[in-house]
Amino acid sequence: MLYHFFNYINQNFDLPGSGLFQFISFRAGMAIITSLIITLIFGGKLINYLHKKQVGESIRDLGLDGQMEKTGTPTMGGVIILAGIIIPTILFAKLNNIYIQLMLVSTVWLGLIGFLDDYIKVFKKNKKGLAGKFKVIGQIGVGIIVGASMYWSESVTIKSKSFYNTEITENYNEDKGQKNYYWEETKSLKTTIPFIKNNEFDYSWLITWASPELKNLAWLAFIPIIVIIVISVSNGANLTDGLDGLATGTSAIIGITLAIFAYLSGNLVFSDYLNIIYIPNSSELVIFISSFVGACIGFLWYNSYPAKVFMGDTGSLALGGIIAVFAIAIRKELLIPIFCGVFLIENLSVVLQVSYFKFTKRKYGEGKRIFLMSPIHHHYQKKGIHEAKIVSRFWILGILLAVLSIVTLKLR
Repeated sequence: MLYHFFNYINQNFDLPGSGLFQFISFRAGMAIITSLIITLIFGGKLINYLHKKQVGESIRDLGLDGQMEKTGTPTMGGVIILAGIIIPTILFAKLNNIYIQLMLVSTVWLGLIGFLDDYIKVFKKNKKGLAGKFKVIGQIGVGIIVGASMYWSESVTIKSKSFYNTEITENYNEDKGQKNYYWEETKSLKTTIPFIKNNEFDYSWLITWASPELKNLAWLAFIPIIVIIVISVSNGANLTDGLDGLATGTSAIIGITLAIFAYLSGNLVFSDYLNIIYIPNSSELVIFISSFVGACIGFLWYNSYPAKVFMGDTGSLALGGIIAVFAIAIRKELLIPIFCGVFLIENLSVVLQVSYFKFTKRKYGEGKRIFLMSPIHHHYQKKGIHEAKIVSRFWILGILLAVLSIVTLKLR
């Protein structure tokens, strides 16, 4: 909104300072500051309001240290995070950008699903909340929208090097600034794959390996994969939201990593130097992810141990979905198992625990467990490690995985 306003002012009146809004760095900085102001100032007021309305979390006794002390802590704090993301993005981003539109739609959509779940739990006094199948249907809807947009939208393209023919380049001299290639903008389903020499994978191959004539049906493979990614990461963030500040801090670390990826992928010079996919107009996503990081850090002020507010499904479902959609938009979704490694570990701990319990019960008549409790952060709680220490160590692990994911850009 402000970008378009000051762009008009700059073009028509040449007002000093109005040209600042042309710079990604300035708008990203303003987005972070605005997001922090919203979450820190208005977040505190919302928490007081939730206290007055007695919108508290009912805690199920799992025998964990300090667990019952959290009874009555306000939930639905995810509204603070959503406001800290959406408002700065609307103010400082180019609203006609396809990637910004996708992120805003995904944020609102998943936020509404989580809000409805929390509303049923808190106000309808139904601890089960929204039925799981409806959550999945909502996540599938987001996946389909994102996948269809990435596949069919003419605004979603990549640029790659195309080399001139031999006749044109026989007198080619790089020392004089001449180049034997040009940048060609194309529609493509290419994405980044780590630890591979070429570091690119084309989803079309999943169809065209049978016959090149089937290329127009590549969406049959592409969209289901996108749906699976959105569901997996969204639920992974939801499972991680079990300790004060764990999901929020981990998401902030992931957000910083994605901001670096978005800036590099949207910059022709850096993408050429690193030999990664150049995505026109994707640098605008830096504004969105800056708001995301600011919202997470601001919310952490109240959500760190001991938490004054819980994000609830309003926040956790949205955070995971945002990370998934963002990674897909900048074609780094195959790096998710690395920079979202904490989410992956939490997901796997639950899957392994349930699967092993069912297997041993069917085979021996008595179910056995791998962990003392799942998700795995509760396993460490059961071992007597303090909640704050567990969270800090998971953050450190998240930072290490974030650095590793960035290193993969050249590690091939």
